[in-house]
Amino acid sequence: MLAQNYKFVLNNINDRCVSSNRNIDEIQLIAVSKTYPMAVINEAFNCGIRIFGENKAQELRDKEKDNTNDISWHFIGHLQKNKVKYVVGTAEYIHAVDSIELAKAIDLRAESLRTGQKILLEVNVSGEEAKFGLSGIESLLEILENCNKLDNISVEGLMTMAPYTEDESIIRNTFTQIREMKEKINSYGYNLSQLSMGMTNDYLIAIEEGATMLRIGSAIFGERNLKV
Repeated sequence: MLAQNYKFVLNNINDRCVSSNRNIDEIQLIAVSKTYPMAVINEAFNCGIRIFGENKAQELRDKEKDNTNDISWHFIGHLQKNKVKYVVGTAEYIHAVDSIELAKAIDLRAESLRTGQKILLEVNVSGEEAKFGLSGIESLLEILENCNKLDNISVEGLMTMAPYTEDESIIRNTFTQIREMKEKINSYGYNLSQLSMGMTNDYLIAIEEGATMLRIGSAIFGERNLKV
């Protein structure tokens, strides 16, 4: 079933790239493997998946201890400063940096490990109070200016989540806004290349609006047991 799901998702991505005049090589598929054991992740790896997303710092740490494959981990959840130590040096990307304080903590940990850390800045485009993230070009430019003073992190792009709704116009507007934010920021001399947006229910719209990273879980793994 997992192999069939993965093939189905890949076909959908390919078809939407063709219809949107996108190059599929520009897009990274992140299989959101939170709550799933390494046995399932290894099965997915054997199907061809190489990038996995986790949203719990200690869960990521524990899975990496048991990992025997060449997996690229992405940390996609809200990260507390006291748990940075579990993520830096393990995750290739940290997707949801939303403050300069968190960026500094990541930089300090990366320095202690003598490594670099790729990060994305989380943007709360929809303005929903329940969501984390920065808002507006001004706050993004401010944190970027501060991040440029840090030697051990690299801001690669932006990340957002669309509201959970069946109204495609609302979803599209969210993705359009963050793409335009990236373009505006780059007009100031920055070189952000990544847009992490799009999940199981809206990844096809995200492709049309310029996503370079898709975070897809249940479409690949099936519905989760949320009690786990």
